[in-house]
Amino acid sequence: MTNDTKKDDGSPKFGRLLLVLVGTVAMLGVLTFVMAKFFPDFPS
Repeated sequence: MTNDTKKDDGSPKFGRLLLVLVGTVAMLGVLTFVMAKFFPDFPS
């Protein structure tokens, strides 16, 4: 039985990190839009 699993070589995964960061910024943008649209006077 051979071990064909790909080992992590320790190099950073900038593409995956970039996708996570873009997704997070997009979700925060949507949340900001929803809060401004549906709750215009939120603190009070």
